[in-house]
Amino acid sequence: MATMLPAEWIKNWEKGGRNEFLQLCRALSEDKSHDSLSFRDIQQALYELSSHVVRGNLKNEQASGVLADIIEFREDMPSILADAFCILDIETSCLEEKTKRDCFTQLVLSCLYLVSDTVLKERLDPETLESLGLIKQSQQFNQKSVKIKTKLFYKQQKFNLLREENEGYAKLIAELGQDLSGNITSDLILENIKSLIGCFNLDPNRVLDIILEVYECRPEYDDFFVPLIESYMYMCEPQTLCHILGFKFKFYQDPSGETPSSLYRVAAVLLQHNLIDLEDLYVHLLPGDNAIIEEHKREIVEAKQIVRKLTMVVLSSEKTEEKEKEKEKEEEKTEKPPDNQKLGLLEALLKIGDWQHAQSIMDQMPPFYATSHKPIAIALCQLVHVTVEPLYRRVGVPKGAKGSPVSPLPNKKAPKQADSFEDLRKEVFNMLCYLGPHLSHDPILFAKVVRLGKAFMKEFQSDGSKQEDKEKMEVLFSCVLSITDQVLLPSLSLMDCNACMSEELWGMFKTFPYQYRYRLYGQWKNETYNSHPLLVKVKAQTIDRAKYIMKRLTKENVKPSGRQIGKLSHANPTILFDYILSQIQKYDNLITPVVDSLKYLTSLNYDVLAYCIIEALANPEKERMKHDDTTISSWLQSLASFCGAVFRKYPIELAGLLQYVANQLKAGKSFDLLILKEVVQKMAGIEITEEMTMEQLEAMTGGEQLKAEGGYFGQIRNTKKSSQRLKDALLDHDLALPLCLLMAQQRNGVIFQEGGEKHLKLVGKLYDQCHDTLVQFGGFLASNLSTEDYIKRVPSIDVLCNEFHTPHDAAFFLSRPMYAHQISSKYDELKKAEKGNKQQHKVHKYITACELVMAPVHEAVISLHPPKVWDDISPQFYATFWSLTMYDLAVPHSSYDREVNKLKVQMKAIDDNQEMPPNKKKKEKERCTALQDKLLEEEKKQLEHVQRVLQRLKLEKDNWLLAKSTKNETITKFLQLCIFPRCIFSAIDAVYCAHFVELVHQQKTPNFSTLLCYDRVFSDIIYTVASCTENEASRYGRFLCCMLETVTRWHSDRVIYEKECGNYPGFLTILRATGFDGGNKADQLDYENFRHVVHKWHYKLTKASVHCLETGEYTHIRNILIVLTKILPWYPKVLNLGQALERRVHKICQEEKEKRPDLYALAMGYSGQLKSRKPFMIPENEFHHKDPPARNAVAATVQNGPGGAGMPTSLTINTAKLEESTAEETDKLKEKSQGTVKVINKTVNATPKVTTSNGNSASNSKIIKEKDDKEKSGKEKDKEKKEKIPATTPEAKALGKDGKDKPKEERANKDDKPREIKEKTPKSDKEKEKAKKEEKASKEEKSKTIVTTIESKSVAEKEREKEPSREKDVAKDMKSKENTKGGEKIPVAGSLKSPVPRSETSESEREQKRRKVDIHSSPSHSSTVKDNLNELKDSSTKHYINHTTPTLSKSKEREVDKKDLDKSRERSREREKKEEKDRKDRKRDHSNSDREVPQDSTKRRKEENGTTGSSKHSKSESPSDSPRSNEKEREKSKSKSSGKEKGDSIKAEKMEKSSSGSKKESRHDKEKEKKEKRDSTGGKEEKKHHKSSEKHR
Repeated sequence: MATMLPAEWIKNWEKGGRNEFLQLCRALSEDKSHDSLSFRDIQQALYELSSHVVRGNLKNEQASGVLADIIEFREDMPSILADAFCILDIETSCLEEKTKRDCFTQLVLSCLYLVSDTVLKERLDPETLESLGLIKQSQQFNQKSVKIKTKLFYKQQKFNLLREENEGYAKLIAELGQDLSGNITSDLILENIKSLIGCFNLDPNRVLDIILEVYECRPEYDDFFVPLIESYMYMCEPQTLCHILGFKFKFYQDPSGETPSSLYRVAAVLLQHNLIDLEDLYVHLLPGDNAIIEEHKREIVEAKQIVRKLTMVVLSSEKTEEKEKEKEKEEEKTEKPPDNQKLGLLEALLKIGDWQHAQSIMDQMPPFYATSHKPIAIALCQLVHVTVEPLYRRVGVPKGAKGSPVSPLPNKKAPKQADSFEDLRKEVFNMLCYLGPHLSHDPILFAKVVRLGKAFMKEFQSDGSKQEDKEKMEVLFSCVLSITDQVLLPSLSLMDCNACMSEELWGMFKTFPYQYRYRLYGQWKNETYNSHPLLVKVKAQTIDRAKYIMKRLTKENVKPSGRQIGKLSHANPTILFDYILSQIQKYDNLITPVVDSLKYLTSLNYDVLAYCIIEALANPEKERMKHDDTTISSWLQSLASFCGAVFRKYPIELAGLLQYVANQLKAGKSFDLLILKEVVQKMAGIEITEEMTMEQLEAMTGGEQLKAEGGYFGQIRNTKKSSQRLKDALLDHDLALPLCLLMAQQRNGVIFQEGGEKHLKLVGKLYDQCHDTLVQFGGFLASNLSTEDYIKRVPSIDVLCNEFHTPHDAAFFLSRPMYAHQISSKYDELKKAEKGNKQQHKVHKYITACELVMAPVHEAVISLHPPKVWDDISPQFYATFWSLTMYDLAVPHSSYDREVNKLKVQMKAIDDNQEMPPNKKKKEKERCTALQDKLLEEEKKQLEHVQRVLQRLKLEKDNWLLAKSTKNETITKFLQLCIFPRCIFSAIDAVYCAHFVELVHQQKTPNFSTLLCYDRVFSDIIYTVASCTENEASRYGRFLCCMLETVTRWHSDRVIYEKECGNYPGFLTILRATGFDGGNKADQLDYENFRHVVHKWHYKLTKASVHCLETGEYTHIRNILIVLTKILPWYPKVLNLGQALERRVHKICQEEKEKRPDLYALAMGYSGQLKSRKPFMIPENEFHHKDPPARNAVAATVQNGPGGAGMPTSLTINTAKLEESTAEETDKLKEKSQGTVKVINKTVNATPKVTTSNGNSASNSKIIKEKDDKEKSGKEKDKEKKEKIPATTPEAKALGKDGKDKPKEERANKDDKPREIKEKTPKSDKEKEKAKKEEKASKEEKSKTIVTTIESKSVAEKEREKEPSREKDVAKDMKSKENTKGGEKIPVAGSLKSPVPRSETSESEREQKRRKVDIHSSPSHSSTVKDNLNELKDSSTKHYINHTTPTLSKSKEREVDKKDLDKSRERSREREKKEEKDRKDRKRDHSNSDREVPQDSTKRRKEENGTTGSSKHSKSESPSDSPRSNEKEREKSKSKSSGKEKGDSIKAEKMEKSSSGSKKESRHDKEKEKKEKRDSTGGKEEKKHHKSSEKHR
């Protein structure tokens, strides 16, 4: 410890040490307190000074002199000095050195005048005192002190209690009970009390007790009694007061005792004034804390038991017993619980405003235990009232309300009243948290707190405060949210149906963002109700009541039930709605009554309902799919439907729901789009349905008024408000465009990401739902957003596609309204700028406006596709196609007329109605007239608009199609990038596409081949149908229906055809150089040939339909049935095609009845409609003239129909094959087998026989053969001409190649069916290469194994080219050989081979050309069209020739018939035997997709006269049977069919397939069985191929 007096000071005491010491003491004496450091320092300084004297370092005089100087520095300096002497006394008395003791004695003696004797006598040892002469004898002194101590501490003083000294106590009570209003003070009374105590020897503790008793009786005199007790306590020990109070409380702790409130109050006041400590008093109070905790636990258990009882199903017999038990329990409960003194004290503390002590008592108890007692809750509420009063008066009182002011508490120690929101944080929020759900006891305070919250939110949301303030406000905001969560909402639950509080609370809630609100509702629903026994009970009672109401809710009692629901919802909406929604999810018939019954809800409840709906939707435990995984769960559908209805009917905020859907889409889940779809449908009245009638569709192409009147199923009225609400929600939260983009992206996500393991049917459903919702939502935005809003939100087309990866169709769908808006506004600007009124001026301005708006779009679209695309179609054409709508192309006059007539009828009905009051009549008539005027005005406006658009298109059309590659390629691009994506986008778009094609044709657009376009559409439907979803199939069907309507119109009447197609560039058939020799026929397709083409299209449709129906694939069958249903008005028109379809559909009905009921329903529906159309079908010869046209017209006629596609002859092969290659890939698939059959036939028989379209082979007779030969030679000449012509245009070249190549392909077929398939349908580069390789291989194989065949064929062709006359001889030669025996081909081949040694070279050339063609025809249908339509050659196929063959005399026919039958029977027997052996081989072959047909099997086929080969084919090719069976029907119906020649196995096979009417039934049955077996294997092969082609797509 550092010394206070340095040694230097002592050495130089006189010089400076003394002064230094004085300064030090003066400095230290400035702090007068006893417990400071300076006090200790002075003690040390004096001690050190004295010890220096004792040691002899300082003289006695020097020390006493300086001590005399410093003694005045402090009042207590003598005492300090005495302390120093006391310590030195002890120290020196222990020392042996006498000198030091003497020095000490001298020092004390010299200082006796400074320190009083009494002080020294207290401090110093008796011996020292004796030596100093202050006492006489130390021994006597000691004895005396012992006596005094004994008297003080061990003798009990005798005081008088009440009965011993009633006079004294009477005087005391008189003193305390006197009137205190005058100038009597507590000090005065205290003096009197002291006198009384002394005079009457009163017991001071009893006096204190009496003072407290009087205080209890006179509580208003706090200001008098508190100071009195405080002063009195100076005379007592500190614990005395606490003990006396404790005894008082103990007195009332009997079971029957009740502690008076006055005692609680006195204790509270004494606690508040810190006269007693809470800890000291708390131990005297009952019950103990443990007992309180036990009671709390017991309450929770009881609450849970009540819940269990309410949720349990109790049978009636048990009910009575339960009730009796409950009564007994209640009786027990009614016995009064013992008094809880802790709560009584707590209440008193709260009443006087002692929050600190109250808080510490509550902290000792379980949460909300104290406030669950009503008196305490009310006391605490009162304290809060007082505390918030000034702030509430300033900011909370509503305008016009007075309110009753709350006076502040009288005592000054109460919490400070709040003047600002910041003050609320100090105490009020804390008090409210202790109150918790029990704020419900004071609705007025509840309202005040909510209004303060509202006022705070107003201030919080207004900007302009400083950063620090903002941070403070943030903290306050979080406090407000906590109070709402912990206090306001739970309290609302305990309030008894107080609608006003609910509305008051909504006033504050609506200022919160929905995220906070929903968070609060979530806490309220899922956590709050478990926090307190009371809330647990309330929850159970609410559910019980909800069950009661919901059981009785029907459409009839909506009002009373609605009122009950309303009542229940005011306090506990979350619980109620949760239950109601669970019921709706189970029983969807509750939706309507529930929606109607919700009209008595408060705004808060509607908001809670929105939250509960979202929570129900997001429930992770619920499966969104039904157990079969093919449909969306019914609970989700019910909820979506309920959403739509409830959001439309009531003003509920939508933001949360919309954001939820957006979040789900972001997460790649599209199930919940169902909700958006329903909400938009109900709120905006925009419905998306595939079931629209054509009338409705037509109305949808008009203006807004016509759409509203005639476009929808329900007359959707009064959607103005609800659609406005939906629009505002979307714009306020910036969800309009994001939702569109997310939906557009999700369409593909459904398939490639979300689809995954899901059932194909469900994936299709989800895709449709996503797409339909996009269309519906986009439609809503287009019709409801203002132009500025729309344009501001939708980016340009290239940004949409390239940055947001929006599919092109969706991107244009979103941009289309924007272009229309921009063009119309530009047009209006231009009109205003220049007041020209002429129509031409207007059109010119319109075109200028279009150019200005669309020019940037033309630039933008270039980036959407590879540059190669723009070689064929121009960006302008592309943009024009995608930016126009049906509204721009045609005016639906009939629709306008229909609606106007309806209104006229309505007006007439109003006039005729006698009951209607006249003023209502007038109103209704006015309404109808106004509507009528609007419609007529709209029609006129649209008419002008359409005329302007058509003018614009007329000017644009020359730059549309550039055709830098080929016309065929142009059509491919047009279909691929424009028609196909858009025709399945929506029903109106489907109609638009068909109209647009017709429009492009009517505009005589250069480089557009209408024929090619229609041909590609009708020929290639299998893959398009197979890759559609259900709704897309419906739209595709509509598109085909409109296309067929146009074609049927042209087909129906020569005049119409000549007028609309006669000299149009779209119907040019010859697309070659003008050097065509002679040009002996006009290049236009004439009417009759057009009819043949149409028949071919019908045939193609039948073939595709039958194929799809026979695949057994769910998607194929469903989609084709949907398409067929849609095109029923125009197809089938031809009887035999209709019958073929009918049979297939009937078969589906039988097969699917048990397996797939949805397909069965579709098929039955179609079947019924088809039957009703049957009377309108016509025989084939009425549909088109079947007899062949004049020779010279051969080149121009179209190869038509089943004849070509069906049965082979030596020459039919060329023409038919050409035509078949035109069919889309599936046709190729089907007909590959036919091709093979033909080749085999040819090689086996080497007979150029003609096969009739009926499938009847021409008879054996020579007359027929000769006729055939003549016709053939004529055709060959034509063909020769064509082949010689130098094809300058690329198409022509390709076609030329095709023409030559087709027979080659058939040969390839013979060896390798699958190879042929691949060649015909090259899909990817790899496949093309494979095709080439396989062709080479097949070529080598041919040369080895079937050289003769090839040669025979090539020779036949050469001969045709060189010398037709020689061909006749050859034909005769073949025939004669064939007559001898149908199967010997080798000699025949030889006879053909010898004359022409050059056949091999010509062969190889053709082979190379064919390869080129194969490569060229990479688009799935390009070869198709080239062969079929561009050339349209080999038109009068043997199909027509056939009809000349039945010139045979009937007798001859009969003979031939008999021979045929005999031969066929023999052969069929042989064949059956051999087939048994071959079946296994065949199965193996087919399972390998017939990759290689073993050579030996080929030989065997030949040996069997081609029978097995052809039968194999029918097996590998189930669909190819189907058209033949159609033909079968056709033949039966005609019954003219000439008998079949069975001279050769092929013809027998054909007879099997087309089973002409002349055959016997038994044989037909056998064939049927075989056919079914073949079908089964063929189906597999077909499917494989189909899959690969779909992948390519």
